[in-house]
Amino acid sequence: MPPHEDAGTLHGEQHPVNPGHDVATLFGGGKPVILQVIPTLVTGGAERGCIDMAAAIQRAGGTAIVVSAGGPMARELDRHGARHIQMPVQSKNPFTMWRNAGRLRALIAEHGVDLIHARSRAPAWSAWWAARGARIPFVTTFHAPYNYKGRLKKWYNSVMAKGDRIIAVSGFVQQHVTESYGVEADRLRLIHRGVDVDIMSPDKVTQARMAQLIQQWRLPEHQRIVLLPGRLTRWKGQGVLIDAIARLGRPDVRAVLVGDDQGRNNYRQELEDHIRMLNLGGQVTIAGHCNDMAAAYMLSDIVVNASIEPEAFGRVIAEAQAMGRPVIVSDLGAVKETVINGETGLVVPPNDPEALAGAIRAALDLDPLQRQAVGMDGMRHVRANFTKAGMCAATLAVYAELL
Repeated sequence: MPPHEDAGTLHGEQHPVNPGHDVATLFGGGKPVILQVIPTLVTGGAERGCIDMAAAIQRAGGTAIVVSAGGPMARELDRHGARHIQMPVQSKNPFTMWRNAGRLRALIAEHGVDLIHARSRAPAWSAWWAARGARIPFVTTFHAPYNYKGRLKKWYNSVMAKGDRIIAVSGFVQQHVTESYGVEADRLRLIHRGVDVDIMSPDKVTQARMAQLIQQWRLPEHQRIVLLPGRLTRWKGQGVLIDAIARLGRPDVRAVLVGDDQGRNNYRQELEDHIRMLNLGGQVTIAGHCNDMAAAYMLSDIVVNASIEPEAFGRVIAEAQAMGRPVIVSDLGAVKETVINGETGLVVPPNDPEALAGAIRAALDLDPLQRQAVGMDGMRHVRANFTKAGMCAATLAVYAELL
């Protein structure tokens, strides 16, 4: 690895709280009712963060309510003792949004809601109107930078900047919020998304789980694995990795692209055609969706983020480091915030197959002791800065500021 070079990790103004503190201590003896609003509970980082927070509120002795249009992840709320209320909050129809505000106002009164937390724009408008009417605190989370080309779109996005407290999931997003919406520092809080280190832990993955994936993906024993997790979409850079593997010129290396195409059949076919054109059929596997990412990380020698557009956070790279894997990331957006360049991984220019090939070569050439040191540094780095427990505790502290 090259000499240590700080990749610009941004931890910002956070307000950590001991995850063991209960709500009664944190809120001066009160047990608040927290209402989160999110469009659906189908899949995604915002949805995962919503469920994680609902569980944290319940564990701490508070009451967690989530309003959404539904989805398979809603079942998880039941397991944590939180309540899910279905409402068409995914709708962008102005009349539906206004009616949703009335429904939320009724819920606030019925359940004695103390604070409302919105995680997306359409439901945020309804939640903001309801919170103003009920005179309770309003919190928003920017899970991504919301781009705009005209005044109308910027106005629509601006509801996320109306929170009494505004949470940004990365320094990259925090900078966007400050520059685009002029949010004052005293209302803005940086709370990185967190990894569940109880699941993403090398000692929790059995050989049987790894063997199952080896069989499912038909991986030869002699090849070293470069893993790129992420849904199949052009901006995730799967094509860049394929080109890097061609430039690498090492038949002992196999790239495994893990992620659902989500109906992008044309793009998947384009990748398959590209693999055939480069004669890389024995070196690139399009694996599709994976239900056991911890085992997938353990199978890999290197985990890559090759995105050609900025990531709002880049959870898989934090997860990979938690699993002790060297990582390589594009020098774009927030993903580099989780990596210590030259120590836990490498940061390379985006959309540059030659640079990516060179970084893969350098990571593969690490001797066993160097590789172990990189893995241990990555695990320590994530456990110190990017855990689910830390994210939940910091968010509880934001609630406490307002209550």
